[in-house]
Amino acid sequence: MAVKGKGKIKILIVEDHPIYRMGMTDLINQQKDMFVCGEAEDVDQGLKMIENHLPDIVIVDLSLKHSNGIELVETVSENHEQVSCLVLSMHDESLHAERCLMAGAKGYIMKQETSTLVVEAIREILSGKLYVSRNIMSHILKKYHQGSEPELESPLQKLTNREMEIFQMIGKGKTRTEIADHFNISAKTIGTYRERIKEKLDLEHSGHLVRHAVIWVETGIFNPDA
Repeated sequence: MAVKGKGKIKILIVEDHPIYRMGMTDLINQQKDMFVCGEAEDVDQGLKMIENHLPDIVIVDLSLKHSNGIELVETVSENHEQVSCLVLSMHDESLHAERCLMAGAKGYIMKQETSTLVVEAIREILSGKLYVSRNIMSHILKKYHQGSEPELESPLQKLTNREMEIFQMIGKGKTRTEIADHFNISAKTIGTYRERIKEKLDLEHSGHLVRHAVIWVETGIFNPDA
């Protein structure tokens, strides 16, 4: 009996929006040399499926149901060197692309871009290249090869990866206790993180923090003056 997908590029999709996941699956399965070997909607499911299927590439949404996709990227980079990660995000690439590359991702695409770029990115990554926009590559080259520090395009760039995860979870309506349980730390420590985030983003009180976090999660826009 023939093995389904034998000899083809195996792709795992980690995305918590079923309709978007379905569209991505259809697009990839239309390619003669690729197939989707599995789907997951959060980091834990994704890691289990990576163990079971050992895909060539994991397409991961940066904003997942219970956590941040960068957590998956870091884990895959550390434990599965043969598996590459391509990150999709609705959020500004100037804020996230470099973070994802530093975590071990091989590519970053904005969800607003044409879906055909996903297939192009997969092929580029499998050929041993990174796949990011021209603007991001220019930004990285300027920063690391010219030794200059570009001006921050968003106050959110001041946040560490952990602070970004917490900011995102606040925007998804998670309580302080729920966030603390997720990271296995105390609610008091989460309170310290919240204060640090407010200070970095120049937000006056917790109400402002929650409102801006929700807007950012829903729209990808952070405007502290709004």
